[in-house]
Amino acid sequence: MKTTKKKIKLIVEKTKNGFSAYSEEFPVFTTGSSIAQLTENALEACNLYFEEQGILVSVDNLKFEIDFHQFFQYYRVINSKFLAEKIGMNPTLLSQYVQGHKKPSVTQTEKILDGIQQIGRELSEINLIYR
Repeated sequence: MKTTKKKIKLIVEKTKNGFSAYSEEFPVFTTGSSIAQLTENALEACNLYFEEQGILVSVDNLKFEIDFHQFFQYYRVINSKFLAEKIGMNPTLLSQYVQGHKKPSVTQTEKILDGIQQIGRELSEINLIYR
């Protein structure tokens, strides 16, 4: 088997029981109760599809995408007003992106993603003290 360098884009959606993911390019779809399980199942589904072609897919070949509305619906702990202030964006505009009323440009999407990732890095570096 040969490994592929191709990125396989999978659209992620939140479901009642976890998550689902599907490819718009290939007949690949799966579900999982967590993101970790979804990733594992997506890798298995992609390898099953590409097996006949002798292609081996690794997790590095998977590219998961989720729309703003679903992301903020699942991660409700991220306050869009706080995020907007942190990245220097109009809170009303970010709210329109989150609600699906407007679609952000590539530049705006990158700005929002950078802000979310920065918050993630800051949170991962915090040590809470308890007594």
